Amino acid sequence: MSNHQVLNNADHRDLRVLLEPSAERGDAVMGTLVTPIEFRRVQAEYPIVFRKNQEDDSFTALALFGFENGENLFLKDGNWDARYRPLSLAIQPFLIGRTQNGEGVGQVHIDMDHPRVSKNGEGTRVFDEDGGTTPFLEDIAGMLGELDQGHRDSAGFFDALKRHDLLEPFTLEVPLSDGSKHSLVGFHIVNESKLQSLDGDALADLHGSGHLMPVFMALASLSHFSDLVERKDAKVRNG
Repeated sequence: MSNHQVLNNADHRDLRVLLEPSAERGDAVMGTLVTPIEFRRVQAEYPIVFRKNQEDDSFTALALFGFENGENLFLKDGNWDARYRPLSLAIQPFLIGRTQNGEGVGQVHIDMDHPRVSKNGEGTRVFDEDGGTTPFLEDIAGMLGELDQGHRDSAGFFDALKRHDLLEPFTLEVPLSDGSKHSLVGFHIVNESKLQSLDGDALADLHGSGHLMPVFMALASLSHFSDLVERKDAKVRNG
């Protein structure tokens, strides 16, 4: 359940948010949604994979943190062991709210039942003592704006991927030093061979619409699968 409220300095003057990463605060996830606008930052740390919605054949992109549900191999002793946290996690417990028709300027909402909302007076203030916005809230507003724009731009990006048939199903076998094996199934990745074989018109189409760079970033991110396997193996070795 969630309890979404429009953020304001009357009702939420003393609101504080717990920033430290932890499983209890919602960070124990295998992956999180990312948008093409942040692929350059995501690809520096995580593999980017694509998940297909079987109901309507649409796709979403995810930064991958582990190989099974609830596994985040970047979460260690209350720290996030990477330089970048994807926006969809970094903005929690905040979100963008809009009118029912989706038009107009978005409002900053907060889920008051989210585990990051402090119940004991600890954490980072959202508003200062005079009701003004804190630098923390200004940063959150900027991230929310970027994430909102990223979602709006995603439809064209995924349409381009389908138009040029650039995604392929992907299976990864993960052998570990203790003799066990894990399999990663159910995702798609950028098909490098098809990307290389695109003609000039197709490349011009992707470049002109701003989609070519995110495609290359998603492809480059796949080198991090070896890092992810190493993290998984270290976890198994250390119990």
